[in-house]
Amino acid sequence: MDGPEVITLGCRLNAAESEAMRTLARDADDLVIVNSCAVTNEAVRQTRQAIRKAKRARPDARIFVTGCAAQVEPETFAAMPEVARVLGNREKMLPSSFRRRPESTFSSTGGGVEIPAFAGMTERVRVSDIMQVRETAPHLAAGFAERSRAFVEVQNGCDHRCTFCIIPYGRGNSRSVPAGLVVERIKALAGEGCNEVVLTGVDVTSYGPDLPGAPSLGLLIERILRHVPELKRLRLSSLDCIELDERLFELATGEPRFMPHLHMSFQSGDDLVLKRMKRRHSRADAVTTVARLKAKRPEIAIGADLIAGFPTETDAMAENSLRLVADCDIVMGHIFPFSPKRGTPAARMPQVPPALVKERARRLREACAARKTPWLQGLVGSKQRVLVERDVLGHAENFARVKIAPSHQGGGLSGQIIDVRITGVENEMLIGVQA
Repeated sequence: MDGPEVITLGCRLNAAESEAMRTLARDADDLVIVNSCAVTNEAVRQTRQAIRKAKRARPDARIFVTGCAAQVEPETFAAMPEVARVLGNREKMLPSSFRRRPESTFSSTGGGVEIPAFAGMTERVRVSDIMQVRETAPHLAAGFAERSRAFVEVQNGCDHRCTFCIIPYGRGNSRSVPAGLVVERIKALAGEGCNEVVLTGVDVTSYGPDLPGAPSLGLLIERILRHVPELKRLRLSSLDCIELDERLFELATGEPRFMPHLHMSFQSGDDLVLKRMKRRHSRADAVTTVARLKAKRPEIAIGADLIAGFPTETDAMAENSLRLVADCDIVMGHIFPFSPKRGTPAARMPQVPPALVKERARRLREACAARKTPWLQGLVGSKQRVLVERDVLGHAENFARVKIAPSHQGGGLSGQIIDVRITGVENEMLIGVQA
């Protein structure tokens, strides 16, 4: 095997960091790195399951566990006999962590500052206080390619404290990658033939306040588009509607290379639930934001995160979330049945019965599917610009999935952007032929 095996759970950010770790530990053929997620109890369970499965498959390999679950619950994984080392989210980006005898202190990547090991930290458990981390490590500007699309991390951490979320305690406070590093990385990706880049982070729309001059996300995007003219397509991984300022609004609605697809972090359609979640937007903010976007760029497709069965949610509150699907024309819903996460305020609130949570999640999924089908059918007969992946699969600019009839021109189409005439819909996917 050439280098370590890396098993990734959770978000795009984890996926980008997994690629960075693969490079850091490139000489460790006997190593399996499990990059964990802590967003739900189920994610932690899946991490434990992945560790046991990896050890069964490779009994002689060393298993290192890192990521948000390792950061928040290091004792959980230290207690597992399969685990050789537990690394925090800071430690996983240090080359010394992957040596057989790692250093006892870690120099930061900026200013020569050192963050000492915790009391009780051992060679086997390397988890320092993520809240002390202020610098941005160079790896944050690294990207990874998923088929024909690259993800570039521009921000990490979160300064907000939503009551359902443990991630700030796994990732630390918000910190941003300087624009010059981001542009340099994207220019390199474009030079390697990458046609689409997705900007990603824990709270990507909070980009900039920690940098000199406090640049906004909109300014970063303008700089990318100006200095990397060869980049064909740019996307955001997610968007907090309360942070959609006028510069970002103009880019989202008027810049052809900014793709007409936005994934919104709405979470609920009820004002009281939003307040109890400690979200910063109201229901009206969500509806107004989408209405403004679609008024100027009608083809924008809206995706959204929605949580079903948040503690104290009544039937009426759940109905408000159902109505939000229609009011915001959500055609790509990511529905999360609420799961109490130990250590969060929401875990101490009055819980909705699990069967009811499951039922409300089902209804939200059905509501999103009911809007997605006619949206896709409305695209039949149109011509879409599609970034091709795996020769016959790709995504249109609005992020609709497209299956393309096999090309008879010889050679693969992967990585290319082509015109596709849409002829039908099948399994929530557009079907088409190269135009």
